[in-house]
Amino acid sequence: MLSFTRTLHTIDAHTGGEPLRVLLSGMPHVPGNTILEKRSWLKSNRDDLRMFLMNEPRGHADMYGAYLLPPVSPNADFGVIFIHNEGYSDMCGHGIIALGKVLVELGHVERQIPVTRIAFDSPAGFIEAQVEWDGVRAGRVTFRNVPSFIYLRDLEVDTPSFGKVTGDIVFGGAFYYYIHVGQTGLEIRPEMVRPLIQLGAETKQAVKAKVRIQHPLVTGLDSLYGTIIDGAPNRTGIDQSNVCIFADREVDRSPTGTGTSGRAAQLFLRGKLGLNQAYRNGSIVGSVFEVRVVEATQVGALPAAITEVTGEAHIMGFNQWLLEDTDPFPTGFFLR
Repeated sequence: MLSFTRTLHTIDAHTGGEPLRVLLSGMPHVPGNTILEKRSWLKSNRDDLRMFLMNEPRGHADMYGAYLLPPVSPNADFGVIFIHNEGYSDMCGHGIIALGKVLVELGHVERQIPVTRIAFDSPAGFIEAQVEWDGVRAGRVTFRNVPSFIYLRDLEVDTPSFGKVTGDIVFGGAFYYYIHVGQTGLEIRPEMVRPLIQLGAETKQAVKAKVRIQHPLVTGLDSLYGTIIDGAPNRTGIDQSNVCIFADREVDRSPTGTGTSGRAAQLFLRGKLGLNQAYRNGSIVGSVFEVRVVEATQVGALPAAITEVTGEAHIMGFNQWLLEDTDPFPTGFFLR
């Protein structure tokens, strides 16, 4: 007779091709007064849950997920912690878009026509989303992000395979190193994904070896999440294409929500994008996010921008995950 030691329920969605596995049941009680404290507790005490959901054979090297928690601030509806192949994110824009879709479609919030507001406490801060709702189906989702800013301009690093590369470190909810693909001879196309992964991994390592990063105001937001590589549009009707290589060489299939926020802020703060000017950012697979800078602000001594990012998600399925007591891979494994 089969015996199971774990039963979890998830709903799987994608935003622009990038997966989001949302845990619906089986979440343990997570102590902590802030989302950062809760994330720290999960890292130390229940990382087996992340590995169970993200790693093979239940997940894969480019899997992504989210835990929904009670809110920690009075204006939020949920707390959220995002997970991936390496650990935990500071924020995730494609995840917020997918959560907006899921929560409205499932009726887990009070739905309003024409838009339903949902607010989240994330590790990076307070995030507000507006989900289109016509009474039948959830449509596009727009989220207002935490302030984005340029942390360090024109940083040059040396890479083993691509030589010297120059870019900006920008915070868009997480810290990224932004570089233009024209420095490397590559293009933002699916057939070049392997050398793009190599470029992202090498530049991330080089930046981490050269610069110590720390958010000016929030302790705990102090790591370089990945490299964002931008280039010429790979389809019509967009302003650029980009790809984000993050965590442990993970490839974002979407245009990257936090990355799109950071890109808009970078352009705005360099005088290349106007206030409320729409900018359409494409992904390596051709999906699109639209972003606007809606307000100029400050983060400590640094000029910053408030952005709003719009995208669309789709639900793929409901899953019940079981752990048989004789399974030799209770936390899975990671192969690249």
